[in-house]
Amino acid sequence: MSLIPFDDRDGTIWFDGKMVPWREAKIHVICHGLHYGSAVFEGERAYEGKIFKSAQHTQRLFTSAELLGMTIPFSNDEINAAKDAVLSANNLKDAYLRPVAWRGSEQMGIAARQTKTHVAIACWEWPSYFSPELREHGISLMSAPWKKPAPDTAPVHAKAAGLYMINTLSKHAAEEAGFTDALMLDYRGYPVEATGANLFRIKNGVVRTPKPDCFLNGITRLTVIELCHALSIPLEEDHITMDDLKTADEVFITGTAAEVMAVGKIDDQTYSIGPVTRRLREAYENLVRGRPYASAAA
Repeated sequence: MSLIPFDDRDGTIWFDGKMVPWREAKIHVICHGLHYGSAVFEGERAYEGKIFKSAQHTQRLFTSAELLGMTIPFSNDEINAAKDAVLSANNLKDAYLRPVAWRGSEQMGIAARQTKTHVAIACWEWPSYFSPELREHGISLMSAPWKKPAPDTAPVHAKAAGLYMINTLSKHAAEEAGFTDALMLDYRGYPVEATGANLFRIKNGVVRTPKPDCFLNGITRLTVIELCHALSIPLEEDHITMDDLKTADEVFITGTAAEVMAVGKIDDQTYSIGPVTRRLREAYENLVRGRPYASAAA
């Protein structure tokens, strides 16, 4: 199946406060964000016309920008309204949204104090990050050749473009080896996430997820933690080791794009999609669409 290039599509993009035709939303090749990775972004989903946790995503965009020393020239309310407007302008109800802020072309070099911060918001249809077959059998993860940086070496709590370079390299290596995605380890050797999703491990009915001390604290991760509490599913936030994963009953990942996705294989270890993963996946799917989910007594 041929891909439709993202620079040659119909639609409208919100660009620095104005709606512009999709194909005209361009930046110059001499741009600080391109050359030095000074850009932050969000990934969001709309379900039945409503953006899930829109305000939380916007706040994280601003927090990420602050961590990179960037000042977004719009308010939180203006960005929230712009996201709703671009969703409506493209006549989409179920969609993926990509707000992005970057340093512009006013100054070229390591220093960037004279650059302006630009913001754009695009949206498009993206029904599922993984195929129906993978949904039923789980994705496969290969231990990545790259590790997540220590928190004193990079702004690890920002959703910053530059931090995703090692994720891209790791995902390519995994795909070349026949896996769906890569399992990212932190600088200490603890498995912490996939290339774009947080990690959960289940043993004897207890869910465990790593503390986000050197990686992004995902909004979907936080939502699943809330669901565990609401459904009286025991939850621990602590390090996960490779031995923990080898003895796990179930493993799943979470992210805005991935949603709640079961893992069927890590390296040579295989897993079944178990009852806890299925329950949390169903609860999440109901929650994002504004439907009630099963009670704790279910």
